[in-house]
Amino acid sequence: MSAKIQRVLERQKAKIEEGDYYEAHQQLRTIANRNVKSQDYTSALDLLSSGALLLLKAGQGGSGADLCNYLIEVYQKAGLKPDTASKARIVHLLRAFPPNEPSKKKFVGGIVEWSAKFGEFPAGDPDLHHVIGTLFYEEGDVYDAERHLTLGTSDSAQVFSDLEYEWYASDEPSTASAYAARAVFPYLLIGNTRAANKALLLFTSRLSTSHPGLGVQSISSPSSDIRIYPSLPLLNFLGLLLLAIQRGSSDLFKQLKSHYASHLKEREEWDEPLAQIGEMYFGIKIPSQSNPMFDMMSSMLMGGNNPFGGRKQERKSVGAAAQPAPPAPGVD
Repeated sequence: MSAKIQRVLERQKAKIEEGDYYEAHQQLRTIANRNVKSQDYTSALDLLSSGALLLLKAGQGGSGADLCNYLIEVYQKAGLKPDTASKARIVHLLRAFPPNEPSKKKFVGGIVEWSAKFGEFPAGDPDLHHVIGTLFYEEGDVYDAERHLTLGTSDSAQVFSDLEYEWYASDEPSTASAYAARAVFPYLLIGNTRAANKALLLFTSRLSTSHPGLGVQSISSPSSDIRIYPSLPLLNFLGLLLLAIQRGSSDLFKQLKSHYASHLKEREEWDEPLAQIGEMYFGIKIPSQSNPMFDMMSSMLMGGNNPFGGRKQERKSVGAAAQPAPPAPGVD
């Protein structure tokens, strides 16, 4: 950071400490804008990131978020790629936001858009998705946490599993499969079978430890280990579904659906993801019932084939009062 930028920051820090937040915010933005116009992107980024941190730490979420959003604009103007340094700056800012600050959502959207455009991952950088998802999880914002953890790293399955298990713990014991499926189905729908297996294994491990009276039976094979719960048939279905995917057996998939048909009727919201899984992994075509106008509107309003495109649900926080388990994200 240049001496000139340091002097600017010292002056604005003094204003912030005096409570003159608006003036500090405006001056930081104005000076950063001058740097951008002269293509001195390094100075602009130093000023915006440090200034945003000062405002966020002072509890000025809206003003801090505005500078964060401008920082993402500068990333795009400068053509910065999601490398270690550019991501570290973003993570530092994300963690400085006050809990449940509404303006953080726009910043998150900009982060994903930038990392998708300038990085190698079309859905956005996995490291950033992991951090964002973990932060939402820590704040109890489970729906946004789920979306980002699905697109995260190999470490995200642990956080995703913890989220679902803690949510499940406030519900009836018989609903375990509904919560496990909220991690398993999204991972399968983006082709991440390893994460789906890991999430289910971690979920059932906690379940077995917390409820030793369930009478779990373990079935081992050279390729996988499956836990069978006599009182939780749909949880068994999820484990056997993952085994069928490993084997690539469409016959086994059909047998599973037939065997558990009476139980699957209890979870009608699983019909669509299971149909998509049947097509993706077993080549079982989904019958076409296309309506061009509906498809166009669906694409506009819900992101087309985005597995998370579903009706907006009431915000739910981990630890809230027990209620019937909602359907898997975006597949209702």
